[in-house]
Amino acid sequence: MRLINQHIERDGSGTVTLYPEEPEDMWHAYNLIRIGDTLRASAVRRVVSETATGSTSSSRVHMNLTITVEKVDFDSQAGQLHTNGRVKDENKYVKVGAHHTLDLELNRNFTIGKAEWDSVSLGVVKEACDPAEKAEIGAVVLHEGLANICLITEHMTVLRQKIEVAIPRKRTGSVTAFEKSMDKFYDTIYQSILRHLPIENLKVILLASPGFLAESLQKYIFAEAVKTDNKTVMTAKPKFVTVHCSTGHVHALNEVLKSPAVIARLADTKYAKETKAMESFFKMMQTDEDRAWYGPKEVERAIEKGAVATLLVSNSLFRSNKMQERRRYVSMVEDVKASGAGEVMILSSIHESGVRLDGLGGVAAILLFPLQDLDESDEEGETDGGNEDNENL
Repeated sequence: MRLINQHIERDGSGTVTLYPEEPEDMWHAYNLIRIGDTLRASAVRRVVSETATGSTSSSRVHMNLTITVEKVDFDSQAGQLHTNGRVKDENKYVKVGAHHTLDLELNRNFTIGKAEWDSVSLGVVKEACDPAEKAEIGAVVLHEGLANICLITEHMTVLRQKIEVAIPRKRTGSVTAFEKSMDKFYDTIYQSILRHLPIENLKVILLASPGFLAESLQKYIFAEAVKTDNKTVMTAKPKFVTVHCSTGHVHALNEVLKSPAVIARLADTKYAKETKAMESFFKMMQTDEDRAWYGPKEVERAIEKGAVATLLVSNSLFRSNKMQERRRYVSMVEDVKASGAGEVMILSSIHESGVRLDGLGGVAAILLFPLQDLDESDEEGETDGGNEDNENL
């Protein structure tokens, strides 16, 4: 993602123009665009024209449209973002107030306008436009006849290609046919790795399978690299790690990434740090439960007491359509950062760690020291104006 223009007023309102360059950029856009925002992007609209004689003709016209967003849909597998809303600015071909769908496209600018750009939203923009490579892990998960080539970035797991090849059963007298089919299968995977994985930039490439398929694939890859003098693959040999898993389907990645051998190799990646933080939280719940709290009220109280060592927040909370709710979580993040004593980790809701955090309500904290009864109602909350929930009880 490239930042083309940013204009923020003193009151926090303003616009940001971005240029998406890769599918993951659509995930960042999904975390930025909310209902009520304005969005300007290129669009194609079918326009019907009527001549003086009464005959009509239709044509597809390219234009730039600005809508007030009413709906946002993200397809994580395809990396596509669809937005829907009412046209805000007058246009030669489209009436103000007409419904229109804007599909954001790679390599085309789009501009987001907000009544308030908070620190988390601006943080997403900064992170999205960081020139450092975001992809850290490549993975091939396979079993006989099926392989999934994936790229695990800081924020999402992207399926780059699914390979399905018919493999004949290994029978007496048909070993040659079986081996030829497996060689063809491995070659298809190898070519897909070359096309879809940025080998030079990745920290590790996982080959995972039941049985010994991963080891066989690894041997095939390096034999081909030597045969074709592919120096990129040969140089990256230490990056390739074989791991056992129960199936070749994509969901087996969760199993693979928990392997001690893999955790050791991924120790310095953002994905592994998030996974480790969640594991630490659940371990703390078992060993010292007064230092592990989850839920917005409980975590807010811990922050007020200056007790938070690590704040874990799911980015799904910042996609809330309720301004007050978003501000609540933004305030938590800013307060912990301002204290200087705590670390803030905003977890991706489509990584396993983020999914687990969402199961706890989307916010949790590991504390510097034990605190008790954070989950109990206290009179202070009722006497200082309280909240609507207490008033309605």
